Amino acid sequence: MNAPLSDLVVVSNRLPVDVSVADDATLTYRRSPGGLVAALEPVLSQRSGAWVGWPGAPDFTFEPLRLDGVLSIPVPLTSEEIADYYEGFSNATLWPLYHDVITPPEYHREWHEAYRSVNTKFAEAAAAAVTEGGTVWVHDYQLQLAPSMIKQLRPDVKVGFFNHIPFPPEALFAQLPWRREILMGLLGADLIGFQRAQDAGNFRSCVRRLTGLTTRGHQVLVREPDGSVREVASAAFPISIDSAAADARARLPRIQARAREIRSELGNPDCLLFGVDRLDYTKGIAHRLKAYEELLREGRLKVPGVAMVQVASPSRVGVSAYQALRDDVEATVGRIAGDFGSLGSPAIHYLHQNQDADEMAALYLAADVMLVTALRDGMNLVAKEYVASRVDGRGALVLSEFTGAADELRQAILVNPHDIDGLKNSILRAVAMSPREQRRRMQALRRRVLENDVSAWAAAFLTTLASR
Repeated sequence: MNAPLSDLVVVSNRLPVDVSVADDATLTYRRSPGGLVAALEPVLSQRSGAWVGWPGAPDFTFEPLRLDGVLSIPVPLTSEEIADYYEGFSNATLWPLYHDVITPPEYHREWHEAYRSVNTKFAEAAAAAVTEGGTVWVHDYQLQLAPSMIKQLRPDVKVGFFNHIPFPPEALFAQLPWRREILMGLLGADLIGFQRAQDAGNFRSCVRRLTGLTTRGHQVLVREPDGSVREVASAAFPISIDSAAADARARLPRIQARAREIRSELGNPDCLLFGVDRLDYTKGIAHRLKAYEELLREGRLKVPGVAMVQVASPSRVGVSAYQALRDDVEATVGRIAGDFGSLGSPAIHYLHQNQDADEMAALYLAADVMLVTALRDGMNLVAKEYVASRVDGRGALVLSEFTGAADELRQAILVNPHDIDGLKNSILRAVAMSPREQRRRMQALRRRVLENDVSAWAAAFLTTLASR
């Protein structure tokens, strides 16, 4: 069945749909939770919009369907395509390259061919779904070739692209054998958004040095085959969260009761440290645990006065670097637990599992100190979720200066996670922070997060794109 044409088409690696299979093989669909979906759903509904993406399972598809006003158009992928395009080129080549080469990227030609092929599939699906003169908004590093492909197929439409992860400096990006192809793929867009001004600057620098194109301010001047010049804008549009929803959830009596219950289950420590991340080498989990372990070993923090909870959501289990990271993290957790815990007073609680939104809100409320120690992060929405959830005006945020969030959340305690001694001192500073200072800092942080939410982000990008 052909999907109806839509005035606004969002394109991302995954569809905003969760599919479950009943015992009788009946498929059930529901909208996936997530800030991006919440931000785009109203505008997609108003404009009869569509979302193009992979359904999330190999060799699986379904007919286009409309849920909560959003039309989902599936792009089926085979197991081989997922292995080469997603686990391979996207997450073992581009992801480490774009995150400061924390782990070495792998360059395989067959992965690149799969990446190009899959991007073509997404571009064709988007081009077929958008109305005459409509808008296509492509998201993230998995689909960097799609903008130019869409523009070639549908020169009548406006194309936007948003990069949710950092964009590397030219000295790193130049390693990529297919660097010019990626840049020209992105330049098919009319507007390219990044998390930080630094990322947009890195992109323009790469364009100047690696393509020979001219930039003028935030614009890249692209010469078309007919000799005309098209201006492509590149700028920072820092993403945010549905902060009003996070605030409202944290005010629910059941969430506040659960927060008290969590502290009780942990032995009511004087100070509870909390970290929650995808299990990813960019998140600085090992650095955080090292700092905590040294503070315990030096006697500067002591159990049972202090306890730590670390949630590490499973991530990319098919990529070897992630398997090795899990082994390292769990070895460190075991050592901390064995060396410093006691019956009824464990030093650390480690959860390698996903938590639902209610449990996360309760954990945010229960935690005295939030540790965000990413080595490189486009934004880091966990930091904003913690701030939005602190309806009591208390709590302290230790935040890596290598996150996009650090540009906005200046009242956090900013740290260089590579500096273990500095990180230790920052943790101690957060632990000892007076209630008055907590309230002063948190008030400013909450004002920023509540005023600049994900809906404002989406509106700013789409308004700028419409003006091109």
